[in-house]
Amino acid sequence: MRNQQRWLLLLLRHHSLAQPHINQSPFQLNPSLRSITCSTFHSRASHILPYQPRSFSTSEFPVEHKDSDQIVVLTDIFSKPNRANDQIKLDLESNNVIMTHDLVIKALRSFNTAPDEARRFFNWVLENESERLSSKVYNYMLGILGSNGFVKEFWIMVEIMKSKGYGVSRVTFNRAIERFEKDKLSDDVKKLRELYGCSELADNSSEEVYSRVCKLIRGNVWGDDVEKQLRESKFEFSSELISMVLETLECETNKALIFFRWIEDSGLFKHNEQTFNAMAKVLGREESGEKFWKLVDEMRTAGFEMERETYIRVLDNFVKRKMIKDAVDLYEFAMVGINKPSSQDCTFLLKKITVSKELDLDLFSKVLRVFTESGNSLTGANLDAILKSLTSVDRFGECNKILKAMEDAGFTPSHIQQSKIAFNLGSGGKDKESNEFMNYIESSGTTPKSKTWTSLIEGYCEAGDLAKASDAFEMMVEKEGSSHAGYALELLVSLHCRKRRAIHAFKLVEKMVTEKELRVWHTTYKLLVGKLLAQRGFEEALDVLCLMKSQDYPPFMDPFIKYLSKRGSAEDALAFTAAVTVKKFPSTSVFLNLFEAYFKAGRRNEAQDFLAICPRYIRNHADVLNLFCSMKPQKTTATIPATA
Repeated sequence: MRNQQRWLLLLLRHHSLAQPHINQSPFQLNPSLRSITCSTFHSRASHILPYQPRSFSTSEFPVEHKDSDQIVVLTDIFSKPNRANDQIKLDLESNNVIMTHDLVIKALRSFNTAPDEARRFFNWVLENESERLSSKVYNYMLGILGSNGFVKEFWIMVEIMKSKGYGVSRVTFNRAIERFEKDKLSDDVKKLRELYGCSELADNSSEEVYSRVCKLIRGNVWGDDVEKQLRESKFEFSSELISMVLETLECETNKALIFFRWIEDSGLFKHNEQTFNAMAKVLGREESGEKFWKLVDEMRTAGFEMERETYIRVLDNFVKRKMIKDAVDLYEFAMVGINKPSSQDCTFLLKKITVSKELDLDLFSKVLRVFTESGNSLTGANLDAILKSLTSVDRFGECNKILKAMEDAGFTPSHIQQSKIAFNLGSGGKDKESNEFMNYIESSGTTPKSKTWTSLIEGYCEAGDLAKASDAFEMMVEKEGSSHAGYALELLVSLHCRKRRAIHAFKLVEKMVTEKELRVWHTTYKLLVGKLLAQRGFEEALDVLCLMKSQDYPPFMDPFIKYLSKRGSAEDALAFTAAVTVKKFPSTSVFLNLFEAYFKAGRRNEAQDFLAICPRYIRNHADVLNLFCSMKPQKTTATIPATA
């Protein structure tokens, strides 16, 4: 009973640790491995942040796993030789590739039969992300070298691993020995067998010790016997070994935590940043939420930092389990430390909050506050990503809440973004939200530009809402004037015509020209003329010609000639010639075109009627007379048979 109480204390206690001294030295490598070098690890400064107990959230959204996509990117990058380090970093950042221990393993697996690419990748990780390397990674790289016949490089890597205390795993041994025997490298086969058979490597390598410790802990109920065997084993517990054991015990969090506490209390090991992070990864699960927060607060109090890989893995767990509040708290925790999340992490969280079952503005605003208080500024890219997420869950109408929260964080959308928002609200039938949005722009001190109004009208037209589009157009002209209303008017005219309201469209155009002095686009006039003629609005179409003339546009005659030739009367034709008259007399070519169209349509009588009421100078014009003469029906001559 007493032992059970002691183990429970190990499991639950939350104590402070003194600032440790981390002393890790760099090591030199044989130049034969080209750029394989190592960087010195530095101890990190402490940032103490008190945290309150957390409560769990139940927001809902899916989590994307992009390891396969990242492997494709890595394969493409490291398949190209002689690339500069900065260029590689830029490519990784632009593709949102975040280097983790798991990703390194998966990448090496993909390079299994491409040793040159594998070496380039391994060397780059060693120089830039050396904390991602472990005994497992070294063994995998060693296996690639051995199985692909890189014998010299294989033995150099073995020496490097020995200097780090890493042994050769059985899997790696089997891969290498198979290739050495195939290539009849008897000396290397003998050397490798001796190496693997050495008691130091076989019995006390990190891999072997790890295997025995895991088997002992997982195969027994924790108790005095387990503790006794661990003490008497004389194992050398390293950061690497403890981290591997904790990772294996991830599904047995209580055992992992008991082992973590006991190993230090027993005096066998003093926890450091690596082991704290390993334990944090294990506890970053739904059922261990409170224990996780106690541990990370303890870690920071001890002067250790949360590693980027830990942050990513725990955040992923929180997201998968719909623990959005904890995900935001984790982001806040990490932003106070040295290994700050990137700007993409901010966008990621904002998107996830946005597509949750219910939009939690408090959490949304908290992420914005943490991001900006760390010296960052929100950009248009942040807003674009959030709006895209809103659209994906059909909740674009909530964009005004998002904009208000971002405004409080110091962000104002660009005019282009305002136009996009206006269009989406209009096309989505969000009338109330559209009004709120336009009022929001005015209240924020930036009067809506004509482009924003036009986009709103275009959205309404896209939705086929003629009434809302008309109201918005009237408001636009009232507030902005008519100087930039040409495109909006064309949109409105087009919608009127699609609804077979061409005459109403004409009245709108006439009003805008006469009352607001709006200069109508030439294309709008052409559109209106064609639709009026198609919708029995001949008189109004003639009036459009007068409006065009008043704004110095050339007359648009083709649809009139086509219309008159098929169904127009002689009086209609004469009215048309009067409407297109620029000077005192109509052009002769207009009459000729009309006559030809009548004849082509087979309406000779209508052509004669029209000629009869034409001015004298047209009736007597040589070209007109010649045209009519050429169109007279040919008289047939009867042939009288000859008499015999």
